[in-house]
Amino acid sequence: MENLPHFVNDLVLILITAGVVTIVFKWLKQPVVLGYIVAGFLAGPNFVFFPSIGDAENIEAWGEIGVIFLLFALGLEFSFKKLASVGSTAFIAVFIDMGAMISLGYLVGGLLGWTSMDSVFLGAMMSMASTTIIFKAFGEMGLEKKKFAHIVFGMLVMEDLVAILMMVLLSTFAVSRDFEGADLLYSVLKLLFFILIWFITGIYLLPTMLKKCSRYLNNETLLVVVTGLCLGMVLFAVSVGFSAALGAFVMGSILAETVEGKRIEHLIEPVKNLFGAVFFVTVGMKLDLGIVAEYAGAIVLLILVVLAGQIVFATLGVSASGQSLKVAVQSGFSLAQIGEFSFIIASLGISLGVIDKFIYPVIVVVSVATTFTTPYCIKASAPAYALLEKIVPGSWERLLKGYAASGYSTTVNSQSDWRSQLRKVLRITVVYTAICLAIIFVSLQFVRPIVLRAIPSDWPSACGPLLIAVVTVLAIAPFMRAMMMRKNKSPEFKRLWADSRLNRTGLVALIAMRIIICVILVLSVLTPLFPYATAMLFLVSLLVVTGVIYSQTIKRQSRRIEQRFMENLHRRERLAEQTAPFNKKLETDLLAKDVRVEEVEVSQTSPSIGKTLRELNFKQVAGVNVVSIIRGSKKINIPDGNERLYPFDKLVVVGSDEEIQRCLDRVEKYRQEQEAELEAAYHVVLSQYIVEEGTCLEGKTVRELNTRENAECMIIGIDRDQASMTSFPADMRLEGGDVLWLAGEKEAVEAFGEVYEKLFAP
Repeated sequence: MENLPHFVNDLVLILITAGVVTIVFKWLKQPVVLGYIVAGFLAGPNFVFFPSIGDAENIEAWGEIGVIFLLFALGLEFSFKKLASVGSTAFIAVFIDMGAMISLGYLVGGLLGWTSMDSVFLGAMMSMASTTIIFKAFGEMGLEKKKFAHIVFGMLVMEDLVAILMMVLLSTFAVSRDFEGADLLYSVLKLLFFILIWFITGIYLLPTMLKKCSRYLNNETLLVVVTGLCLGMVLFAVSVGFSAALGAFVMGSILAETVEGKRIEHLIEPVKNLFGAVFFVTVGMKLDLGIVAEYAGAIVLLILVVLAGQIVFATLGVSASGQSLKVAVQSGFSLAQIGEFSFIIASLGISLGVIDKFIYPVIVVVSVATTFTTPYCIKASAPAYALLEKIVPGSWERLLKGYAASGYSTTVNSQSDWRSQLRKVLRITVVYTAICLAIIFVSLQFVRPIVLRAIPSDWPSACGPLLIAVVTVLAIAPFMRAMMMRKNKSPEFKRLWADSRLNRTGLVALIAMRIIICVILVLSVLTPLFPYATAMLFLVSLLVVTGVIYSQTIKRQSRRIEQRFMENLHRRERLAEQTAPFNKKLETDLLAKDVRVEEVEVSQTSPSIGKTLRELNFKQVAGVNVVSIIRGSKKINIPDGNERLYPFDKLVVVGSDEEIQRCLDRVEKYRQEQEAELEAAYHVVLSQYIVEEGTCLEGKTVRELNTRENAECMIIGIDRDQASMTSFPADMRLEGGDVLWLAGEKEAVEAFGEVYEKLFAP
């Protein structure tokens, strides 16, 4: 009888054990991740009452593959544009929370007598909340639509990127054993440089490649292709000195920007689940009850520090970002745990041999304990806020409401033209300089040896270097031209140029600076190839740069490259905008008024099916306005009370957190997770209309206006005397200076004033 390899036997034991244990944990309504850890403990060498694996090294290899696919899937959910969209709230909150937790972890490690390196890794592990556990808890508790949940999700996105950066920095610390100096700066710059180059190159090439091959990419082929791309980037990242996890994350984030991003995410999910399960099982295998008992005091201390520290510092961070105290407290209590990234960081430290092995089981127990407490912490946020509200003096109104809240005034962009121009020029200069340096590096390090070997020996010795120089300069020429000439005709540039002579001097200096950078780039190509002609090379570089500026061919090529990149970058976003159920600007405008726009889907089992909006009476019962109903490919904007609901209708509602939750409770008994792929021709837009004194609207009641019938739009808010009202009686009379917040289709909103001038004309 043929014997199976040991790793197959081990994999069978792991998967069967994990399957049985996770079913039990599902029955107990506990996180699956904890089931995997328990399964690993049962199948590991530290539990003698159960069959154990025979070859731990092979299972470690499977676990490393699990980390790769976990980070790849995380990158698919991440996207760099999503990072830009989370805004300053998440950035400020994460900066305060993670900075404080890393420092606190380092201090606690020192108090426990741990080494400096152990303490540094401890701080990093304690600063990472669990994305998996938070998503599960919010889903089960029906909180994903809350305002604080959106802020927590944004913070988790930011934490993911910071965790990747920390892994690179911790690797540098582990190698150099030095926390200061040029090594740290070099590592950060190297990381940023490679991420930028990978992202730009990937966005330029991959969407176009996937688009051209789309007819051949069924699910099977696409899965094979993207898996190969992931592992290829992993191999490249390791070859240039980074971790495999970073390569997988970057490739995932690049593919997330493509039109196929969601499809790839669904295809890779089973692979991620399988190998991710193996990784978490390997985590449980390292759980040693003897070490846990020995360090029981330290474990209890760390659990208390994580719970108290995350609650306090996350609350402070969110509050410092301008949110209300209630939102800050809810966010802080939600983040009171450590999760899967802590295991990855611990595995990194052990693989590098820089932290003691006892830390791994200690951090696993802390993670398990804080995972169990997460739902209770979220529930405790309400009484905690109620207590704080009583303690905080009434004069601290700004703290309670948040200084970012705005009820009346509109946002005015006070940014100067100079600041705008400098920011744009700096961004262009950094990006194109990085691209040019990458091309030069590849040309001199890889292309140069190949060309020199291929040149016949009887040719002049200068032919090879000359050919390399010409090819390299032509390759970077479009990017140099874009660097020198872009934004030299922007509106800010023209206004500054016309404003004063002093501005002209500064603008000319900006152009000259970019030209000098391009001359240096050309010199960096020529000098290694012709090291004995430095003076002449400077003159040649000037001539080359001048030719690049005036060459129409290079100009057209530069524009084609940039146009293709921007088209690939924004293609998914534009398609999403076309199929979106409502205009995203509406949501952004309303957030400043503590009012949100949400979709509520009517499932086939909803008790609301067949009822009219008048019968459901969402405004009176839940406090929300139904501004649109999406039915298949049809969109009914500003529906009247006679409109009936049908299965799979999408209601676009406007209201506060509590009002939207009441609407969800009324429409559905459970949460629908199916994503909408609807095509809508029109959007509901948000606009302001000021009631002028002495006009026909002054003195009229809201009921008399009858906006649904007369203007085909809806008044969803009224600003009066620096106060904002989203709930107002129909008998309320309008006064001069009132600001009406109108929701409706663009044409109807724009014609609002004209409709009533004709209707109420004497």
